[in-house]
Amino acid sequence: MLTAAHRRFLTAVSKLQDVNPFLSGMLIYEREALGDEAEQEEPIWSMSVSDPDKVRANTWKIMDRLKPLLDRLRAALATLKESDLVLYEDALLYYFYYRYYARMLEATFHKQGNAKSRWAFYADFSREWQHFFAVPGVTLPAGHQAKHTFACYYQIVRAFHHIFGQIIGNSPPAARLRASIWQSVFTHDIRRYRRTLYARMSEFATLITGPSGTGKELVARSIAMSRYVPFDESRLAFSEDLSALFFPINIAALPGTLVESELFGHKRGSFTGAVQDKRGWLEQCPALGAVFLDEIGDLDPEIQVKLLRVIETRSFHSLGESHAHVHRFEGKLMAATNRDLGLAMRKRKFREDLYYRLCSDQIATPSLRQQIDESPEVMRDLVLFMSQRVAGEEAETLAEQAHNWIQKNVDAGYRWPGNYRELEQCVRNILIRNEYQTSRLSKAPQRDVFAEARAGTLTAEELLSRYCTLVYSMTGSYEETARRLNIDRRTVKAKVSHGQP
Repeated sequence: MLTAAHRRFLTAVSKLQDVNPFLSGMLIYEREALGDEAEQEEPIWSMSVSDPDKVRANTWKIMDRLKPLLDRLRAALATLKESDLVLYEDALLYYFYYRYYARMLEATFHKQGNAKSRWAFYADFSREWQHFFAVPGVTLPAGHQAKHTFACYYQIVRAFHHIFGQIIGNSPPAARLRASIWQSVFTHDIRRYRRTLYARMSEFATLITGPSGTGKELVARSIAMSRYVPFDESRLAFSEDLSALFFPINIAALPGTLVESELFGHKRGSFTGAVQDKRGWLEQCPALGAVFLDEIGDLDPEIQVKLLRVIETRSFHSLGESHAHVHRFEGKLMAATNRDLGLAMRKRKFREDLYYRLCSDQIATPSLRQQIDESPEVMRDLVLFMSQRVAGEEAETLAEQAHNWIQKNVDAGYRWPGNYRELEQCVRNILIRNEYQTSRLSKAPQRDVFAEARAGTLTAEELLSRYCTLVYSMTGSYEETARRLNIDRRTVKAKVSHGQP
């Protein structure tokens, strides 16, 4: 029944339905499937900012070949050996995803009508599924279920949308970041994920590291919005709307007591100002939700101990509450920092046991400079993306104006210390004033600072201000400057000069 050419084609399709779409395997397996008919695609699959709805021609070429072959195989299933049945199942998973992709996308993001009407096409999905999977007299090896696979497709559509749409850039660092986020959601083995791990991913904390302004919260939000949600066949609805289940806390922006209250909750009278009971976000967060702790490196040691207990036992107490009253945390925990946690642990400012509980899944966000260094042309796409955010219909003309201005006026080696956040402000400045003053801090005359110090011409106050300004020019972050100088972040912010040093 199956020729050698059929098996090669189906084997490539089997690999495709497992692949991380942001790694090079996608292109390799498409070429294996289509041979000389494969279209030449870009080596790095990133969103085309100028054409975000662009589709991949190879996918539909594969689908055109696949449908008649699947019909033939279904008619002869009883004669196939088990290895060919596995190829048949894998090809069906690929086929069903793209067969219903447009309707899944429409129902997921356009949300016209009520949930039952949006997901009514599940009846067509289930009917066709039964036709191909429930063939009398044949037991398929994997035993895939329609509603679980439907829920997995819903998850894949959401994950792809959030990762592809939020992590911009056709540079290798951006591609690696997209692939890394995909693995945080599905692991590197999507078959094992579909079998069992889909129900257990909240057990793994995610630690996101990288410089300020590199989109760590975007990464966390993408993961949170991409979690598996079960599908209820009887109600034709998914059990949760994840858009309301992301709970971010910026630790650096709050005093320690408020961080503890926001996280764990408190009872009335547990501290000054606690005039009523408050449910913390660990208590509010349901099993499919996610709590994100930004700037985890700034967390007070006392709260680190309590957080460690949450990760280890999934239990906690509110502030001022009896220890007999135990709350459960069933959601996913994510944390981010721009600090060197290794150094913080050596200085005993961050607990090693907490770090080793957080680091089961790690993601590093690249700086803007890293993207530019590996792919200088990425700047044009990033500027267009920023222009779309700030100028709407005027985006294309603004992007051309901003890109030309940057090429002419910003030194090619400029470090962009504020990363993507700074680039957006640059675009805004050019929109308003047709110019942008790159951070003078980045050009602080280091030799003059130390020469004046050696000459004894600076007061202690002036020396501290100059030195804080110098280190800030290299880090672009008050938090990182404070860490390096071992002083309070508020002191750094007060001492940094934003004029010419």
